[in-house]
Amino acid sequence: MTFAFAAGLVLGITFLAAGASKIASGSLWAQQAHAIGAPRVAVAVVPPLEIVLGALLCARVAPVVVAVMALALLAMFTALITVRLAQGKRPPCACFGSWSARPLGWRHLLRNGVLIALAVVVLIG
Repeated sequence: MTFAFAAGLVLGITFLAAGASKIASGSLWAQQAHAIGAPRVAVAVVPPLEIVLGALLCARVAPVVVAVMALALLAMFTALITVRLAQGKRPPCACFGSWSARPLGWRHLLRNGVLIALAVVVLIG
């Protein structure tokens, strides 16, 4: 198993878990997403998108294209978290549905940095 394959698998499983937990949390995901300031369209689009990206990463289908899409999504999440933290706002993280009710903090940026690094490994691997 190559490092890029392992990185894609870890990233894919993370995306699958995030999307599935958002769907499983039902209206709580929508409330958390709105509290963070996510656009209304994101509430409907993000969970299935995460599941699709996660499945494609795990299956190694078009890994370069999927890694670019994952990077774009992670960049948007990271930008939103950064803006909220800079504003002094710390709503509950909606990253993993009901699994992540802790207030936003710098650890969320660190986690996203690790996920971005994994996507870069897939991209260049």
